[in-house]
Amino acid sequence: MRKAKAKKRVLLPDPRFNDTLVTRFVNNLMLDGKKSTAFRIFYDAVDIIEEKSGDEENALEIFKKALVNVTPHVEVRSRRVGGATFQIPMQIRPDRKLSLGMKWLISFTRKRNEKTMALRLANEVIAASREEGATVKKRTDVHRMAEANKAFSHFRF
Repeated sequence: MRKAKAKKRVLLPDPRFNDTLVTRFVNNLMLDGKKSTAFRIFYDAVDIIEEKSGDEENALEIFKKALVNVTPHVEVRSRRVGGATFQIPMQIRPDRKLSLGMKWLISFTRKRNEKTMALRLANEVIAASREEGATVKKRTDVHRMAEANKAFSHFRF
């Protein structure tokens, strides 16, 4: 690489839960730099989850469990070997795992058809924590693809 590797920026924890994971999720959720709107959507979704399940700490735990359920462990990468392109399964770095899980959760939340974004997010998180829903299906599809292409893993280096 020509340039120096970019430094990891330190994330400040969010005001309500004092958790950097929430801040990272909200940063992914944010559109057009509207962070306060993104925080409002997230906190409303947490309140909806809390309403449906029980107490506030439990709602954050449900969110974290959902995030763990949607993070992939392996992915397929394209690699050209002798004119042919192979899909090679590879392990994913921990920070990329989390990023992919968050991005998938947010993208499938946006595709839902409930009335408000907070309601969509709450329902997708609840579904993901129960290991159902579109985001978990995406993860299983990625794992299935990696399993199917396990024969090409010797091309990895």
